[in-house]
Amino acid sequence: MALVSPSVRASTQEQVRAALTRRDRNPAGIVLQVLLLTAILVTLLILFTLLVRLISPAMPVFRDRGVDFLTGTIGSDPDKVGIWPGIYGSFFIGLGILVVSIPLGVAAAIFLEEYAHDTRFNRFIVVNIRNLAGVPAVIYGVLGLTIFVEWLDPVTQGKTVIAAALTLAVLVLPIIIITASEAIRAVPQGLRDAGYGVGGSKWEVTRDHVLPYAAPGILTGTVLSLARALGEAAPLILIGAITGLLPATSVDGPFTALPMTIYSWSAKADPPGSELRFDNTAAAAGVVLLALVLLFNIVAVYFRNKYEKKRTGT
Repeated sequence: MALVSPSVRASTQEQVRAALTRRDRNPAGIVLQVLLLTAILVTLLILFTLLVRLISPAMPVFRDRGVDFLTGTIGSDPDKVGIWPGIYGSFFIGLGILVVSIPLGVAAAIFLEEYAHDTRFNRFIVVNIRNLAGVPAVIYGVLGLTIFVEWLDPVTQGKTVIAAALTLAVLVLPIIIITASEAIRAVPQGLRDAGYGVGGSKWEVTRDHVLPYAAPGILTGTVLSLARALGEAAPLILIGAITGLLPATSVDGPFTALPMTIYSWSAKADPPGSELRFDNTAAAAGVVLLALVLLFNIVAVYFRNKYEKKRTGT
């Protein structure tokens, strides 16, 4: 074997180091980087503009009314109205969505990814679930009016929060199934094989290994689905959510929600002599709706981080 002289070895090392640390100016890469950065900046600008346009007109309401705006009821005077019925309805609708859609969606995703075989019928089911995720919300409103309000009237008591929660749960169910399926599919196969190798059954491997690993992705999809459902107004209009004065707040009586309140106040004329306008109260209700969605987000992020730490062992 021929010996390499120290000078040749040093020259080779310098060439390798230069090749590794060299930064070639790739015009296409630079253009792509600029486009991606521009897309991020435009997105942040749009988000900032929306927040400013929403918070600015809402500030007089929170400054002049304070807690009274949160605890008051719906009325015809923007100086006295409140959003407590809307908060009550939106909270229980969101709670019903979590109780109904998460167990059903995750269970369906587990079956499709871990138990179902790759047959033509199962592929047909998956395609239809993905198609249902793109169906307009108003169609689900018709479905809820027909099934949950009319057919299941003895159970839901007609046009109630229960019917609204079931309708919106069905609306986001395909999205939860898709996101949960993608999260489960992303679990490394080696993790399953390790569970089977120590004698675990199918369900034990799924419960103790697959689901904890996929939990962050499942929770992320759930939060996005819940945020969409809480902002929907079209299904609530068809189901019968009201925009007027409510005598009481209950789960088996007339109800409203924050999207309905915002929709109603945005179209109302301001009475003469009022200091505030319905545009201000609608914007303030929008801020509260964002805060409610943020509350669900915080809970989901907490559990997502908890499962992330468990998965990484930190």
